[in-house]
Amino acid sequence: MRRPPVEPERLLQLIDGFEGLRVAVFGDLIVDEFIYGDIARVSREAPVLILNYNSTELVPGGAGNAASNVSALGGVPVVAGVVGRDEPGRRLLATLEKHADVGGVVRPAGHLTPTKTRILAGGIHSAKQQVVRIDRAAVTIVPERDRRTLESRLLKAATRCDAMLVSDYGTGLVSPGFVASVTSRLRARRAPVLVDSRYALLRFRGMTACTPNESEVEQLFGIRIGENTRALERAGRDLLKRTRAQAVLVTRGSRGMALFERERPTVHVPIHGSDQIADVTGAGDTVIATMTLALAAGATFDEATRLANYAGGQVVMKRGTATVSADELRIAVLTDAR
Repeated sequence: MRRPPVEPERLLQLIDGFEGLRVAVFGDLIVDEFIYGDIARVSREAPVLILNYNSTELVPGGAGNAASNVSALGGVPVVAGVVGRDEPGRRLLATLEKHADVGGVVRPAGHLTPTKTRILAGGIHSAKQQVVRIDRAAVTIVPERDRRTLESRLLKAATRCDAMLVSDYGTGLVSPGFVASVTSRLRARRAPVLVDSRYALLRFRGMTACTPNESEVEQLFGIRIGENTRALERAGRDLLKRTRAQAVLVTRGSRGMALFERERPTVHVPIHGSDQIADVTGAGDTVIATMTLALAAGATFDEATRLANYAGGQVVMKRGTATVSADELRIAVLTDAR
């Protein structure tokens, strides 16, 4: 089912309302490292490419990218998570400090900051393509004392925020039980709590909304969706029931999005812009950041989905871990209204 279109004036009003909203961002703080090189030749040692090094870029990933998107859209991210005292952690924190409140970040001694290194190769005059990814410190073990400090800081921060965004990339940091305790406090203030969990979504309960992608839904239920809308419908409704969320937004790549709400028909939203996707790295962070701000600004789930769809359509056309600005979102809304 497709509900009546949302007026662009209403969407623009909501985007204006993003400005200054405080969002507690809790989760896995990751460094996304991109190493770029120009293809020189094929190695004699093995059937692999030899690259001439071009440049290295380090940007916030995981919850850090979600925070960057909140900031780019006009909100104020209040970050809670764990960062090591190593060089990747130092650089990550320095970047986040430029646009976020990092008072909730804990830095345990000996902790290694999770880092995802992507090596991209291409010709001098062609776009670089990802060749391989190397993950380091994919599992987070936090001493109990530091975990208590983190939880205390998050509780304090969340009570001063307009919404909370949970970004669980599976390192083991995010505790569903603790998230539930924070959620119960925010519920009394009608502050939305949104969860994006890569592997453990069914362990979370009572959030305002969750934003899994189709692949994650397939893995949760051991199914294949593809063009099977009945399978999608069953999975979406099951997620609503088992998580006790008010809404579930399933992102489907080139197939758009599907919004599930309690006792309301499912809404299928086609992808905004081109279906020729350039890079999906971090797209889910953009979607949940946009939806969180929209709900905090007073949007319905339908309105928030429309804005998240615009934002997602913009960010997948960018290379690497990217953000979408409030102005880019406004332009997308206005362009679509013509």
